[in-house]
Amino acid sequence: MGNTFGHSFRVTTFGESHGGGVGVVIDGCPPGLEISLAEIQKELDRRRPGQSKITTPRQETDTCEVLSGIFEGKTLGTPICLLVRNQDARPQDYAEMATTYRPSHADATYQAKYGRRNWQGGGRASARETIGRVAAGAIAQKILRQVAGVEIVAYVSRVQDLEALVDPSTVSREQVEANIVRCPDPQVAARMIARIEAVGQAGDSLGGVVECVARGVPRGLGSPVFDKLEADLAKGVMSLPASKGFEVGSGFAGTFLTGSEHNDEFYINDEGDFATRTNRSGGIQGGIANGEPVLLRVAFKPTATIRKEQQTVTVAGEETVLKARGRHDPCVLPRAVPMVEAMVALVLCDHLIRHQGQCNLLL
Repeated sequence: MGNTFGHSFRVTTFGESHGGGVGVVIDGCPPGLEISLAEIQKELDRRRPGQSKITTPRQETDTCEVLSGIFEGKTLGTPICLLVRNQDARPQDYAEMATTYRPSHADATYQAKYGRRNWQGGGRASARETIGRVAAGAIAQKILRQVAGVEIVAYVSRVQDLEALVDPSTVSREQVEANIVRCPDPQVAARMIARIEAVGQAGDSLGGVVECVARGVPRGLGSPVFDKLEADLAKGVMSLPASKGFEVGSGFAGTFLTGSEHNDEFYINDEGDFATRTNRSGGIQGGIANGEPVLLRVAFKPTATIRKEQQTVTVAGEETVLKARGRHDPCVLPRAVPMVEAMVALVLCDHLIRHQGQCNLLL
C-alpha cells in the first residue's frame, strides 16, 4: 500500500536504492501521445546523481527502458512500464546500518511498521525511488503542454538563509539550468554553491526551499471538497523524500495581512475576460484553478545522512555513536527541482484528465 498515486492518471513506482533497478507503471495515459525515450531521458538526466560537484558522487547513467505501453513512438492507452537498472550500487557501504538506526532517517520507522527493512541505502525510502516519478512526470508534462499549453518551472529559491530574487511570472527553464544549484539568480546561486561545498566538505548538510510555478493551468481543475487542487499538490510534493513544508500563493506570509490586503481583486482584461490584479491565492480559489499561475513552495530539510558522528541506538536497543558512510547529497535541493516539477505535473495531468476525460483528450 502507498505506492500508487493519482486517480485517472495513476502511477505506481517500484524498486529499491541498491536492488536490481527502479521504475514506474503508468496507467490512464491517453492513447496517441507522441513521446520519445529522449524526452523522458532528458528529465532523468536532470535528476540523476553524480551530475555536479555539489551532488552525490554515485555514478548512475539512469538509462531508461520502455517495457510496455509505447509503440511506434506513441502511447497505446495501455499501462506504460519504464525501468532504470541500478549500476553503481555499493550495499557494503551500509553494512553498519543493518544493526544501527540513522538519526532522522526512515530506518527506525520502517522497522516499526514492517518488522524488517532493506538497510542498503535506505531501500524503498531512498530518494532513488523518485526516478519513477520523474519519468512519469515527463509524460505528464508532455500531455499538459500539448493539450493545455501548461508550462511548469521549478527552481531553488533558498538554501539555508541565502534567498534568491526571482520573478515567477517570467522565470525560464534556461535560467534555472544555467548553474548547478538550479537557482535563476546568478549572484545568489554562486553563494549557494560555495555554501553547499563548504558544508559538504565538513561532513554536514543543508536544507532550503524549492519554488514552482505552473503557467497556463486551465480554469476549473480541482474538485471540492477533499480533492481540492492545492490539497492534492500538497500531498504530491510532501510525499517527496526530505520534504517538510508546503505553501501555496502567499502561504504563511499571508497571515500577516488583513483581508483587504490579501484579497485578489477581479477586473476585465483586454480580451474581455476576468482576471485578478494580484495572485496571493496562488492560482487556486476554493480548491479550483482560477486561470492565474499556480505558485507553490516546498521546504526540504538538510540531508539526514551526514559524515559527522551522531548519537543513536542499535536494533538491539543499545546506545551507540554512528558516523554514516555512503554517498549522499550535501543538499538535496538541486536534484529536487525536477522531482517537484514531476509531482506538480502528475497532479495537474490527473486533474486535467478527470476534468476532460481520457480517451478524447488528444483528439
